[in-house]
Amino acid sequence: MHIYIFNARDIAAYMKWFSVPSYMEVSYMQHIFNIGAPVLATPLTKDFDKFKNEVYRELYYLWAHGFEDERSDISCMSQDCMALVCDQECVNLESYMKLITLHLIFTKNLPYVKVNFTGLPLTLGISCEFSQFEENVYKAVKGFNLVSRDVFGRSFDLKLGVPDELLQLSLSDEFKKEILKDRDFRESLKKEQQDKMNKLKAESLKEFGSMSKEEAARKKKTARAGAKKSPRGERANSRKTSTSQPKGIPLEERRHQEGDKG
Repeated sequence: MHIYIFNARDIAAYMKWFSVPSYMEVSYMQHIFNIGAPVLATPLTKDFDKFKNEVYRELYYLWAHGFEDERSDISCMSQDCMALVCDQECVNLESYMKLITLHLIFTKNLPYVKVNFTGLPLTLGISCEFSQFEENVYKAVKGFNLVSRDVFGRSFDLKLGVPDELLQLSLSDEFKKEILKDRDFRESLKKEQQDKMNKLKAESLKEFGSMSKEEAARKKKTARAGAKKSPRGERANSRKTSTSQPKGIPLEERRHQEGDKG
């Protein structure tokens, strides 16, 4: 059974499909690069800058072909590519399983994803016989180091066929131990971003905190001075005039109209 190794387009497609913010893209690349050979093709594990450039090149390629988010045509991932795990007729299934596997890799605390394979041929634009599709589901689960369970967490053998119900897909225990050694990458990234924001906030308060108080006091003093200059009667009259005057009719013209009627 062929075990799939991810390439730059797979990583780029994941970031597009799951709408990874642009400012976090490099962090995602760094994380998958740090895992290295068990996940990435060997040529991509030698130099991070080259790997990053390859991913950005594929990001542009996908964007240029309309692959921007989860509503995009998944066939863009496999355009001009040969299927390596599934049959060529089911290459879109292979692309879909790439996204699922990468999501489980990037999200350590996510124990599984639920998938109903029965409806996927229509969703993914697969037109082969359903029996062939079932065989390819089995190949894909094995080829991406996944295991399948039913909704009760019991092991489900896909050799028996694809049921019309939700199945739980998760990384195999061996593969998980090999690649997921640290805590959840996204939690680490979130904490890193939070620490950075707290640091910037502290520096901002240190540099501009006193100025903000002075500015607030100055604005308050200006507002009080403006209130003293405007007599209360004039303010009341202006409010009355503005609310009673019909829109589009000048006040003087309205007074003339009322005088003519009298």
